[in-house]
Amino acid sequence: MKLRLSLITTAVLFFAGGQVVEAQRTNKDTTTTEKQIDEVVIVAYGSQKKETLVGSNTEIKAKQFADRPISNIGQAIDGASPGVKVSTGTGQPGSAPSIQIRGIGSYGISTSPLYVVDGVIYTGSLSAINTNDIASFNILKDAASTSLYGSAAANGVVLITTKSGRKGTDVLNFNMSTGYVGRSIPEYDRVDVYQYYPLIWEAMRNGRLTSVPGTTVAAANAYATTNLISGVLKTNVFNVADNQLVVDGILNPNAQLKYTDLDWQGPLMKTGFRQSYELNYSGGTNKTTYFSSVGYTNETGYLAKSDFERFNARLKVDSQIKSWLKLGTSISGVSSNGNNSIDGADNNSSYINPYSWTRTMGPIYSPYAHDPNTFATLYDAAGNIVYDAGSARGADAAAGRNVIQETLLNKDISKNYYIISRAYAEFKVDPYLTLSTNVGYDIRNNRRSRYVNKLIGDAAPAGAAEKTTFTEQTLTWNQLLNYKRKFGVHNFEFLLGHENYKYMYEYFNAYKQGQTVDDNDELINFVTPTTVTSQTDNYRKESVFSRLNYDYKSKYLLSGSIRWDASSRFAEDVRWNSFWSVGAGWRIKAEDFLSASSTISELKLRGSYGEVGNDGTNSYYMYKSTYSLGYNNAQEPGILFGFLADPSITWESNKQTDLGLDFGFLNNRITGSVDYYNRVTDDLIFPVPLPVSGGVPGNSISKNVGTMYNRGFEFAISADVVRNDNFTWNINANASTLKNEVTELSAGITEIINGTKKVSVGHSVYDYWLRQWYGVDPADGSPLFLVADAYAGTTASDIRTVNGTQVTTNFNKAKYDYSGTAIPDLFGSFGTSITYKQWSLSTMFTYQLGGMTYDSNYQSLMSSYSQGGALSKDILDRWTTPGQITDVPALNSSTYTNSNAASSRWLVKSDFITFRQATLGYSFSPESISQYGLTSLRLLLSGENIWSKTARKGLEPAQSFNGTTTNRYTPARIVTIGFNLSF
Repeated sequence: MKLRLSLITTAVLFFAGGQVVEAQRTNKDTTTTEKQIDEVVIVAYGSQKKETLVGSNTEIKAKQFADRPISNIGQAIDGASPGVKVSTGTGQPGSAPSIQIRGIGSYGISTSPLYVVDGVIYTGSLSAINTNDIASFNILKDAASTSLYGSAAANGVVLITTKSGRKGTDVLNFNMSTGYVGRSIPEYDRVDVYQYYPLIWEAMRNGRLTSVPGTTVAAANAYATTNLISGVLKTNVFNVADNQLVVDGILNPNAQLKYTDLDWQGPLMKTGFRQSYELNYSGGTNKTTYFSSVGYTNETGYLAKSDFERFNARLKVDSQIKSWLKLGTSISGVSSNGNNSIDGADNNSSYINPYSWTRTMGPIYSPYAHDPNTFATLYDAAGNIVYDAGSARGADAAAGRNVIQETLLNKDISKNYYIISRAYAEFKVDPYLTLSTNVGYDIRNNRRSRYVNKLIGDAAPAGAAEKTTFTEQTLTWNQLLNYKRKFGVHNFEFLLGHENYKYMYEYFNAYKQGQTVDDNDELINFVTPTTVTSQTDNYRKESVFSRLNYDYKSKYLLSGSIRWDASSRFAEDVRWNSFWSVGAGWRIKAEDFLSASSTISELKLRGSYGEVGNDGTNSYYMYKSTYSLGYNNAQEPGILFGFLADPSITWESNKQTDLGLDFGFLNNRITGSVDYYNRVTDDLIFPVPLPVSGGVPGNSISKNVGTMYNRGFEFAISADVVRNDNFTWNINANASTLKNEVTELSAGITEIINGTKKVSVGHSVYDYWLRQWYGVDPADGSPLFLVADAYAGTTASDIRTVNGTQVTTNFNKAKYDYSGTAIPDLFGSFGTSITYKQWSLSTMFTYQLGGMTYDSNYQSLMSSYSQGGALSKDILDRWTTPGQITDVPALNSSTYTNSNAASSRWLVKSDFITFRQATLGYSFSPESISQYGLTSLRLLLSGENIWSKTARKGLEPAQSFNGTTTNRYTPARIVTIGFNLSF
């Protein structure tokens, strides 16, 4: 874009630290010439012309996510940039996704990026930041971009820039949206009540034939018929006698259901509702600009008793007090509260996990009690439905529990209060030298109240209540000296800074049992204190940093930075460390042989190398051995050894190399970038095994003992296929690859086995280590595994040869081996945006190719002998006849533990494509609405998590980076309508 002008300088609005909100300005020129507008982007502790960047910095502006019904800025990061992998958040309203930038930064400590809000490190919940208050966010991926954040930057940095006012006319905006919330991931297909009884009968019959040699088929059939209900399932929902329900494997054709209310998911999972309202007012004079907003968001999830409500208010003021002095401040107040759903990840198979037990409950059990004679649903004297406590259920059907009743009776409520504040002063010492100081203070108070009912479940018959509070405070203060000078065609920028960071955490928890009166869940209403505890943690960092940028005619680019950090997590003699980077770029477009090209509008080659760190350990006192209090015996105090420390432990360091090419063609109708990166993480913190006789908790000590790398390619492209006054059509896509490998382990470690993974040299930390499933023996339907070397050649009855391969039917003799990886071959997103006159449409798809998921959810539905648990429809493909070729073993109550053992059988392809979001908008013309005092009016229809295709119905491959699944609250589909108007 070019402007003909005499002397034009667009207003540039700074927030704390001198960072730029307005993204462009023109060069000064005193003659009537055409000048190219310089696009300015946010960088660490400042801003920089985009054309002179040598680092990998992806900018996402507000217009790309402003119309989406999202409660958390983390949701807008999904698909926004190559090299960024997102593990989708749960369906719990307000929840945030997990994010990894350029691979797996660590094994045992944090892999999350650093978040910086308006120039200050932010450690609070992202749900506390109103997305409509955000002007843009920048994802910093390489060392040249992140090194000024030193010890916290190993996993990348996300810079969040909030909105400021603009000089000129005051503007009042009002935004509103409302819509429905539903489930986006379909449930696994499961057999129904008519199919279920014969399948369990078959498992019992086959088990009898196996366990009692010499039994005839007729005798085994009779055994299964007689014991199906009384011995295993306990409940018969048909109107025929128990011993006539299934005869010779056939459901009695005269059987009719006594009642049909067998659905456990329906009562808990319904349609939710979302509504959002926001009013903001902004403007400014030549000296002062201001932005204020108030907002309200309320989202009820599709799971009963899960919701999120947020009130937010914000004020930001920037003022040029004197020609040499600029001051600014912003403050946000946020109150959020809601009902918490059960965390499926931490309570995967818990009786109170509604996702687990509604999924795995057999289709023959009703949640409700029924009259034994009329079979009518029972109600109490107050007209409330009576729930079935489950005394007549099989072993796999949670006898004695009722997840619907417990979910409705129990309470788990969180209330959060936030203050997020920033202030700065900027002194113009001379035309080239600027001194600024910035202060950020954030406080979060969380109050969580839990009540566990006394009628059924974990606290019955006493009842219990728990109160938890914690307060987090962060205080950041930095001082920046910035010197910018131009000598002819030479441009210099020098930054020198100092920063203090202070984090304080206070925690209190109390748990009491023995409820006194009903309808009161305050602690005073409970008799026996079980737990009363509190703790306080402190964390400090001290930093000095510097950066030097140089360019020659914006053609040859150099950048260097260094930061010294001290972290209170480590001992004094290893507390300080330096982190640095160097970068260079060649803007080929500025060369004489390309400067006049109408085809190539941008071409820049860049590269960088540097070292950043990670001190995100689980403990704030890694160098101190600690002891656990509270293990008292009556009045005698007790202390237990809690943690054995290595005093020499220190940062994990991340050495990064980046090579990139930025390009633009045809007046930037086509733009994009290609990057290659190599991240080497040294001094990986691993738990080093110790002898059990040492008496060390966990039988391990954390040490710096490993090295691994992440490397890959990133591609991004955007093309305006059509671009004119009435119609524009843009398509965009990005793609990334990732290779992760452990290259060194020391201190006696050769391998670490954790669940489905084994860490060893030459393999990724996400490579599967599993028993090797071979298949099903066509002769008798037995489950087969490759035999372990220790048992090869033996003649035991559970070892056989099939198709020339020695295998075993005993999972305890199965061979363990590497079985693929959770890391995909390719992942990314693609989308399009179209505008036609006053209409607009934008869409985005995310995808993944390659990698494997260990689907334990599916595994739980494929039991060869379910005793009241649900079964996948795939069980219908089980082996039944000699010679049959299938991958589902025979149903057998004697061998089912082998069939369902953890093995490579449960790996499934992680490929997916998701219709992540779409927005359709219509903007009224200014002429048609001006008579109503409006300057703009826009109608919107928007959706999130609209559709997905996976290798198996019910599978959610994006729920974790390591490829495992849990019974969790799957992401919600949200569809809203709304409008934006301005006065």
